[in-house]
Amino acid sequence: MTDIELRHWRESDAKCLYHFAKNPNIGPIAGWPPHESVENSLTIIKTLFCRPECYAIVNDDIPIGCVELLIHPDGNHWWGEGSAELGYWVAEEYQSRGYATEASRILIERAFNDLGIERIYATFKIENMASRRVLEKLGFEFHAEMSNIDYLNQPFREIAMVLEK
Repeated sequence: MTDIELRHWRESDAKCLYHFAKNPNIGPIAGWPPHESVENSLTIIKTLFCRPECYAIVNDDIPIGCVELLIHPDGNHWWGEGSAELGYWVAEEYQSRGYATEASRILIERAFNDLGIERIYATFKIENMASRRVLEKLGFEFHAEMSNIDYLNQPFREIAMVLEK
């Protein structure tokens, strides 16, 4: 068990978010561009990280990553009724310490116990083996291999995994 808490993002987190999210080793592997400024990070907090099931992963009062359940209408509706999509990232300096696994476990329990979710999907780029290991630790199973287009309009292959209640 790691020493984390989940809380909603605050506008005052923008500087810290920028510090971690400007790293080119974080965003692109997760499918989003590195943040360009503190103002860019603040905009992300105000427009994306404000969704109901989006949380900062906090360690020692520092937001070190993000975990989210996308539930229709906020998320991809193609997974079907009673489904959600799990997404997460952790700052490079804090990876390989179990933070993504623990934060995701907390949110999965909330989804199944409090939100009426029956199945949770998660996707990752094929080369993102760390993300695959997180999902396997959580009990996710292979669902499909898919093609997608990234934020630079470049094609990539990804794996979808699923966890049933």
